[in-house]
Amino acid sequence: MSSDLDPYIFTTDTLPSDLRFLPPLANGLLGWKVYNNIMHMGGIYNGEGGRCHRADVPCPLSVRLEVEEPAEHMFSLDTRSGIFSHSLTTSSFTASQSLYAHRFYSNLMVMEVLLVRHVTSEQPITVSLTTSFTPRSKDIVFESGPDYEGGSHILGQTKTAEFPGASCHTVHLIWTPIPLTLTLQPQQPQARWGFILAVADTADSAMARYDEGLSLMATGSLRPSHVKAWKEMWLQSTVEVVGPQDLNKAVIGCLFYLLSAFPFIYEHPSPFGGVSPGGLSNGGDGQDYWGHVFWDQDIWMYPGIALFYPKLARAVLEYRVGTIEGAKDNAQKQGYKGLKFPWESAVSGREVCPEDIYGQQEIHINGDVTLAFQHYLHLTEDVSVFKEGRGSEVIYGVADYWVSRVTWNPKDQMYHLLGKHLCCCHGDKLLNLIYVSNLLRVLCALKMFLVLLSGVMPPDEYYNNVNNSVYTNTVANLEFAAELAELLQHPAPKEWMEVAKRIKIPFDERSQYHPEYDGYIKGHPVKQADTVMLGYPLGLDMSAAVRRNDLQAYEPVTDPQGPAMTWGMFAIGWLELGEADRAQLLLDKCFSNIQGPFQVWSESSDGSGAVNFLTGMGGFMQAVLFGYTGFRVRQDSLDFAPLLPGSISELCVRGVNYLGSQMDWLLRKEEVCIIVREQANGAFSSKSHDLQVVLKTSGAKIPLIPGNCVQLLVCRAQKLWHSIGEIEHHTTMRNTDFLPVQPI
Repeated sequence: MSSDLDPYIFTTDTLPSDLRFLPPLANGLLGWKVYNNIMHMGGIYNGEGGRCHRADVPCPLSVRLEVEEPAEHMFSLDTRSGIFSHSLTTSSFTASQSLYAHRFYSNLMVMEVLLVRHVTSEQPITVSLTTSFTPRSKDIVFESGPDYEGGSHILGQTKTAEFPGASCHTVHLIWTPIPLTLTLQPQQPQARWGFILAVADTADSAMARYDEGLSLMATGSLRPSHVKAWKEMWLQSTVEVVGPQDLNKAVIGCLFYLLSAFPFIYEHPSPFGGVSPGGLSNGGDGQDYWGHVFWDQDIWMYPGIALFYPKLARAVLEYRVGTIEGAKDNAQKQGYKGLKFPWESAVSGREVCPEDIYGQQEIHINGDVTLAFQHYLHLTEDVSVFKEGRGSEVIYGVADYWVSRVTWNPKDQMYHLLGKHLCCCHGDKLLNLIYVSNLLRVLCALKMFLVLLSGVMPPDEYYNNVNNSVYTNTVANLEFAAELAELLQHPAPKEWMEVAKRIKIPFDERSQYHPEYDGYIKGHPVKQADTVMLGYPLGLDMSAAVRRNDLQAYEPVTDPQGPAMTWGMFAIGWLELGEADRAQLLLDKCFSNIQGPFQVWSESSDGSGAVNFLTGMGGFMQAVLFGYTGFRVRQDSLDFAPLLPGSISELCVRGVNYLGSQMDWLLRKEEVCIIVREQANGAFSSKSHDLQVVLKTSGAKIPLIPGNCVQLLVCRAQKLWHSIGEIEHHTTMRNTDFLPVQPI
């Protein structure tokens, strides 16, 4: 298939004028923007506290291929193989340069050059390799090390640790020296050269990885092993659209870049450093959010990955487990119990946000983290993450934080999460006081030492110090802590369920909608998706009318220049209500964030903000994977309610991983086809399950037999609200799964 017709290959004869939109190459450990003289390594940061940022690592592969005679240029990114190529074709020869971050051997990056003659000649052919590499970094003090197996070697240490008493990071680079020119000798029809770069945190590891690369190159296995690993990734999951070509390319590009930010599906011996909004190819400055990990990872990127790759989902959870000690420190500094995960995280889990107001007030991050753990448990039933993997400590610690953070309001008999929160210091204890608006008046009246504790900022960052952010209060999901405690036979404090049942969820009875927070004035501007996320992903129970009112209230006042992930949430909401074409109009807004030709996203539609904005890609993919399909991950089922807009005739979703079984879904306007793969790779389910489809209108149960296709007819005439069916396993079917729902 030619690259013009293959949606997996992004091709151009001209590089983007804005070099920020050159394609990033990454493998979950190393990340690089092609031709850039700077790369990054997961978990390597420089700077203390709010000055912490991803450390710049010099890249020896920052090389451009040049020829003297006129040539036609072609640049392509093959997302099937994860290889970027630049070819120069002249009248007498073709020169090709290939670059890739090795998908399996994650400490390796590779450059290959191929020269091929068109005609026999007695003349040599010479090409130039122009480099911008210098062995220096603003973040790491490098020195030369002894050459190793013909390779150059530098080593260095970051200048400043993340917090006092922590160790600075060490980095070693060993690479094949790159000459200024390469020559194809007379009578030689073609020749290939390979150059490898090994990056690691110790000399021994760097040498071992470099040896590995040399051995693979000697046996001709270096490139094939990389291509094979990407092939295995794509065999696990594929999402393809029959409809607008730009939509299909966007879906493929999003999934490729998201997968590039994660380790390989089978082996990732190095600790996973999490996913930042711009991925590993960015992070050295503020525009890239310093390479920190936000809620973006857990709420925006994680769900689409977890649906296919339980091991990659687990890597995200393990990253959060690794930051427990830092989260304890954050909570203690705020004067609360339990765990407070940082708004911006690096390695330790201590807050590294450079602006204190966000780090202190965006406490919804705690609920975002626990929601990812809940999602994983319901998808896999893998309790080892919570037992041996210490995930229970995360859930219980966050529950303790919420209990200590809320304030009881005797007037409405509800628990509140207050924006301006006063505490009275008595000895070494902090005693909660009621919310007081006039701080000076209280200080004079009480004549005591008072502490003003952190406020609350909702996801909509246009507002701060608010009371009862509806998103924050909803995502403070203490029910899951109690559910997990029961599952693990852990005694749960009674306060967990008391707060869960009585926490205030702001609701305007007159307008029948959810105000963003107490005192929000309807019609005031909103930065990004916030309240519209109550229905999905938070799953707050509400009527179709209220869901519609929320969407209608916030859609016209949401900033059109806000971050890219927003419109995917609106699209999901309208798809729930059966308005597919309206949903598609909103999702189409995302295309202005895609900066061609390599499908690289910008945070804002005008091209500003973070580049390779994985958060926006994650929101977009959720609109496809949870909007068009209607997938909802429940405690005992995977619900579905497919609905395609008029421009899409078919959606193919392969590799959905549920309770250890892999399913392929084919959605058309009037039918759904489901096949359970015969040889599912389900290592995470504690026991095997026989799955069945349960149709909610009739209660009919259709077993899913591996290798057989189950075909369901869908009536398009009715609007959707509840799911039309669910996937269950026979062993835990409950009567509550068959609540009355509206027919489609």
